[in-house]
Amino acid sequence: MEHDPTAYVGTAAHYLRGRPPYSAELVPVLRSECGLDGSGRLIDVGCGPGVLAVELNAEFAEVIGIDPDPAMLDEARRHAAANGVTSVRWIPARAEQLAELHVGPARVVSFGQSFHWTERERVAEMVYDLLEPGGSMVMIAHEIHASQPPAPPAEPLIPHAAIHALIREYLGPARRYGSGVLDLPDDSIEDAVARTRFGRPRTVYAPGRPDVIRTADEVVSNFLSTSFAAPPLFGDRLDAFVADLQALLAETSADGLFWDWPGETMILIASKV
Repeated sequence: MEHDPTAYVGTAAHYLRGRPPYSAELVPVLRSECGLDGSGRLIDVGCGPGVLAVELNAEFAEVIGIDPDPAMLDEARRHAAANGVTSVRWIPARAEQLAELHVGPARVVSFGQSFHWTERERVAEMVYDLLEPGGSMVMIAHEIHASQPPAPPAEPLIPHAAIHALIREYLGPARRYGSGVLDLPDDSIEDAVARTRFGRPRTVYAPGRPDVIRTADEVVSNFLSTSFAAPPLFGDRLDAFVADLQALLAETSADGLFWDWPGETMILIASKV
């Protein structure tokens, strides 16, 4: 995937407020699967506003967060400080620069919904060299199709289909990505990693959170935090888009509350022998 530095411009302020959380069991699952014991180094690549770096901080002796977007790193510093985490080192860089950063060795290198944006095989090979023996690369994402959704609460689901239709009205039929359109590889992350020294990663699921309730403003932030609906893409029509989105949400929920079900938390784990 060719990097576009404009893809997430304007999204950082919306990310923590809008994105659904990972599984409440993520840390214990990683502790069990990767043998975490409070030692070693975590390098969180494409760390964004520091979600994983902060959540996993206590599981390592040292944590480094890497992201190319200065605004994301500013949010990460604020997020860390708000959670009493002061020891994370934040580095402005792309995943493709890992070999130049001299940040190893690492016990775990993590990618939270970010590995697919990288030059996958090249980056995986860099990670392999960076890991200590027995260390792991973990790629974490929500997976809506991993299981049947739980019984819904009283609040309606976020109307994703209607919102995506509204985005297409404003931005056209092609899914946007920065200054161009989205052009991801046809094969899976698992296939890409399987072509490297890691071999095929194993897949583990942590149970999703069934009780995440969002306000309308948080739903708006969720979409404004994405590359395909980043605020700059709308230009001078941003306020009109937000107003139309708020109106759509008001039609769906009388009290402005929505159930957010992003699915299970999927963890792909590739370990260095």
